[in-house]
Formats: sequence, C-alpha cells, structure tokens
Amino acid sequence: ISLYRPGPMDSIPRYIENRHNPDKMTYRHPLLKPILDVTYGCIVYQEQVMQICRQLAGFSYGRADLVRRAMAKKKHEVMEKERNNFIYGLKNEDGTVECCGAVANGVPAEVANAIFDEMSSFASYAFNKSHAAAYATVAYQTAYLKCHYTKEYMAALMTSVLDNTDKIIGYMAECDRLHIKVLPADINNSHMNFTVVGNEIRFGLLAVKNIGAGIITNILQEREQNGPFLSFSDFCERTYGKEMNRRCLESLIKCGALDCLGANRHQMLTGYSAILDDIDRTHKNTISGQVSLFDLGNDTPKSEYALPKVEEYPIQQLLTMEKEVTGLYISGHPMNQYRDLCRKHRLLPLESIVREGAVVEDGMTVKVGAIVGSKKLKSTRGGDTMAFVGLEDHTGSIEMLVFPRVLERFGRVMEDSKPVVVTARVSLREEEDAKLICESVQPLLEMEEQKEKPAAPAKKFDPGLWLKVPSQDDPVFAKVLNLLQIFDGQEAVHIYFEDTRRLMRNYPNLRIDMNDVLKNELIKLLTDKKVTYFPE
Repeated sequence: ISLYRPGPMDSIPRYIENRHNPDKMTYRHPLLKPILDVTYGCIVYQEQVMQICRQLAGFSYGRADLVRRAMAKKKHEVMEKERNNFIYGLKNEDGTVECCGAVANGVPAEVANAIFDEMSSFASYAFNKSHAAAYATVAYQTAYLKCHYTKEYMAALMTSVLDNTDKIIGYMAECDRLHIKVLPADINNSHMNFTVVGNEIRFGLLAVKNIGAGIITNILQEREQNGPFLSFSDFCERTYGKEMNRRCLESLIKCGALDCLGANRHQMLTGYSAILDDIDRTHKNTISGQVSLFDLGNDTPKSEYALPKVEEYPIQQLLTMEKEVTGLYISGHPMNQYRDLCRKHRLLPLESIVREGAVVEDGMTVKVGAIVGSKKLKSTRGGDTMAFVGLEDHTGSIEMLVFPRVLERFGRVMEDSKPVVVTARVSLREEEDAKLICESVQPLLEMEEQKEKPAAPAKKFDPGLWLKVPSQDDPVFAKVLNLLQIFDGQEAVHIYFEDTRRLMRNYPNLRIDMNDVLKNELIKLLTDKKVTYFPE
C-alpha cells in the first residue's frame, strides 16, 4: 500500500533486494538503522521522516511535523529553510539551541543533504503508518470479496453509493470490464437495492428518482402477495393510489422498469394519463356508491385499457430519459458506438482522471473523448463569457472550465449530447474534485475523417511502445519498469539499451495499455525522443 505510490515506488527494487538479503542492507548513516530497519532500509512512512528529523537533527515533535507537512504540500521555501536547520541546526534569538542539526550529531553535511533530498522526493506521496495499516486491512478484505464474490461485491458497492451517480457510473464501467452485465430496472424482478441475478446484476429501484422506499415497499409487497404484474394496465390498477402517483409512474416508465409489461415506453408515456383518469373515476364512483346494476355480481375480469399504437422513441431519446430519472445511462451509453474510435486515437477515459489514485498530475495535458452533458454560461468580472461544461463517457464524468477566448473559438462545437475530443489541462486541488481546463475542442467524428500521413515504406516497426534507455543497471530503467507495470494491458513493449546497443522486442512479462498519462510520464524520465508508440 505505502510503496505503490509515485514517490516511494522508486524504492521498490531496493526494498525487494534488502528483504531477500537483509545482511546486505546498508544505510547512509548508522543513526538511520533503528528507524529504517523495519522497512528494509527504505523511507516508507511519514512517521519515519519525523523520526529522522528528531534523531539526526534534534528537532522537536512540532518542528519535525512542520517538515513533514511542508514536504507533503511541496512548500519549497519552507523546505529549503528547514533543510539548513536540519543540516546545521538553529538557535533562538536568546542564544538557546532550538535544534542542534545533523552535523553536530556526527553526520557529514553531504550525507545529511542527501538524506533530506531522499525524504523530500517521497514525502509528498507517503502515507502515515496507521493510515496505511487501515487501508491495507480494508484493501485485503475487499480484494478477497471482489475475487471470490465478484458479482455480490459489485452489487453491494453500487448499493452503498446510491446517492452518488458519478461513483455508480464508475462501478458500472468496472462491471463492464469484468464482463458482468448490469440489467435495467424491472418491476417484476428488481428489488430495493442492486441484486445479483444469476451471472448478472439487476438495477435497484431505489436508484430511480422520485421513487421512495415506501412506494417500493408497497410494490414489492403487492408482487409478493398477488404475483407478478401481467401488463401495464394491471400494474396501474394494483399500485396506483398506494403512494404511487403520476410522477412516480412516469419515472418508472422512463427508466425502463416497465418494459417487461408488453408495451413500449412511447405507448406508456402517451397513454398512462388516460388510464389513471379512468382508475380515479372508478375509485370515486365506488366510494360514492355509484355502481351500475350490470357490475353487481359480475366476476368477469376488467378488459385491458387500450394504449395508443405508436412507434418506440429513438434510442438516443430513450437513453436521455434514463439519464433524466437515474442520473446515468443504463441500457447503453451514447459513447458506446465510439469506443473503438477512442481506443484507436488513444483518448483517455475520464475514469483515469477522476478516480481515487489516478496517475495524473496537476497541469498535465490530456486528450479525452466524451459527450457534452451540460453547459452553463457565466459572465466574468471583465464582462466576458466563460462556460462550465459537464463531460461524460461510459466510465465517468468531469467538469471542464472553458475560459472566454477558448469559448469564443470552440463554443459552437460544444452542443448537448454531442461527442467531442477535448484537449485540456488537468486541475487537481486539495479537497476539490478533479477538473479540466479546456484548450481545444473538435467533433469526435472529424478525427475519423482526417487522413493520416502515410508512413515511409522504408521504416517498418512492430506495433507497441518503443523505448530507448541508458542501460539495464541505470536507476532510470528501474523507474521505467515500475511505471509500465502500473499500466498493465495487452500491448507489447520494445526496449533498446544504449550501452550495449541491444534491442529486446516484446520485453518478457510486460504488456501495457498505452495512453497520454503513461506517455507523459515516460517522456519525463527519458525525453520525448526516446519514447515512440506505433498503434496496431
């Protein structure tokens, strides 16, 4: 848990080596041994930063915590000030010693400086020990459940976030990746929450807007006592009035929960009002005693109410209705038809930006394919117009800020429900959801129309990622391997070692899923001239 993060990750090879060969462990200074012995010579936890500051430099608990926080928040001015205090110590105005410094404790200045550098490089990503222990326990338990009770786990997970549409979208995308189908709500099969049905998961009725727990309880009791609902008329007659009102019925129709009753949604939405009016009249007449002589003793079932004969709505309209009453698309997604195109052009799924632990950084430029879910215009202080745009794909959603100049240039492209390709910068701020800052927008279909330049016939490369690295022993190569293993996938990696001029095609036990985030991280390590990708 604690090592598998961008900063501490660099220590993984050393951690493994030291764990297998504890006798060969070395420390920059003997004072580090009692602190780092439990983590095989590597700085892993935030508490270890504080211990090093106290043991080597004589910091108080408060000052050691100040260093930890400065490193975690990347406050460079504070860090540089504390670096000097860590190495050489600090005296108060009255001449008393605040901290003695590492040099006074017998640590050479060069070694103290190197130790401070090592702490700085990892502390911004490190966990505290109790946090890591708690996460590890929960991770082990949930990983066990997900492995051995996958469908039940995913159903429970979606039930736990019924009030968070974005998380349900993400979990439904995970179900899709696991080849678990999430079935739409069904009035004869759904229950209050998400439930497992065979090898599939059935949508819970409580996730539908305007349908409260009381209404669902009545529906389930009626279904249990008198059997499944046989038709749309049968459902209306048996439930209308028992907390069920017109608004609730309309939501059930729009989400597809009544599709099993033999009529299409267009028919039901067009005809339900007349049916409910007739049921209201019948109830009113019964209460007032206005029953005809022909109704007395008549046990013949009432005939079905006739629904108008109209064609079903277009698929896009059906999906829009589902989104209206559940906050998400259930029976499909407008972006589904463009998945292959997005993969072909290496467009990043939104999930890889918004999910917890996503490997993106503040200010990173990404390219995504999504539909425009919403657009709100707002006047700036200068009187210009900017926009807040909601982007969605089948994996999640995110808010995008479009500043006046960009809006003026690309605003016409950002129409509701239109698929677009967006180039944007990632904005990550403390205690805020991830956002995108728009740089450019183009219609998604234009990418397919653009003709790619033909490759020179003399140069033919195998598909996959091609890298040039200094050598197998170079620390940069270890970092590259750690990074590639995070982006596990199906695409080959070919590595050229510059020192031996040796090319390893299809590097063993290494397959990746190429995307902009991975490419940007590799370029940081190797430069753009040493990172090349050839799609299949």
